[in-house]
Amino acid sequence: MCKHALLAVPVGISNRHVHLSQQHVEILFGQGYQLTKMKDQRQIGQFACNETVTVIGPKGILENVRVLGPARGETQIEVSLTDSFRLGITPPVRESGKLEDSPGCHLVGPKGAVTLSRGVIIAERHIHMSPKDAQLAGLRDNDRVTVLAGTVREVVFHHVLVRVHPSFNLEIHLDTDEANAAMVKNDELVYILSKEPSALHLAG
Repeated sequence: MCKHALLAVPVGISNRHVHLSQQHVEILFGQGYQLTKMKDQRQIGQFACNETVTVIGPKGILENVRVLGPARGETQIEVSLTDSFRLGITPPVRESGKLEDSPGCHLVGPKGAVTLSRGVIIAERHIHMSPKDAQLAGLRDNDRVTVLAGTVREVVFHHVLVRVHPSFNLEIHLDTDEANAAMVKNDELVYILSKEPSALHLAG
C-alpha cells in the first residue's frame, strides 16, 4: 500500500453503457418487457443485463452497448471521450443523473428505436464508499480527493468525487480511457492521497 495513503480503493472500470427508463425498455424490447440480469455489479442492487442496444450519433454508431439495471426514471448513456469522438457528439463530464444541457442520440433495440433530446454524458470519476470507509479516511459525502493509480505508468487523478451511502461498497469508477491511461485493471487498488480543499472543487 502507498505509505501515505488515506485509503486503498479497488477499481471498477466503467465501460460504455446505458441506463434505460421502463418506458424506453418497452419501446426498445417490447411491451411489458423486463430487463434480465446477466451478472451482479459490486454496488448492491445494480446489475449488468443480457440486453444490449445500438447507440447512434451524428457521425457514427456504437453497437452492442450493455444495458445496466434496474430501470431508472430517465434514460442515460455513459460513454468515454474516445466513444464521443466516434459518435460525433460532445458530452459534458457529469455526475450520474445530472443530464441538464447534455446532448441526445438515437437508441435502437430489437423491437424499436428511441430518439433522445438529452442523456449522453461522460461520467465524472468517483468513489463509492460506506460511512465506515469514509470515517476511516476522514471523508464525507461530496468531498473531492486526489487519487494515485497505476504502477508502471502512474497517473494522479484530481477532483475525484466521493459518494457515501450505507449501501455502497468501496470502489472507484474510472472509464476505459482513464483506466487505460493508468494501465489499471478491475479490482486492482488505487490510493486516496489527500482530501482537496473546497476551493478546488469543479463546478457541476
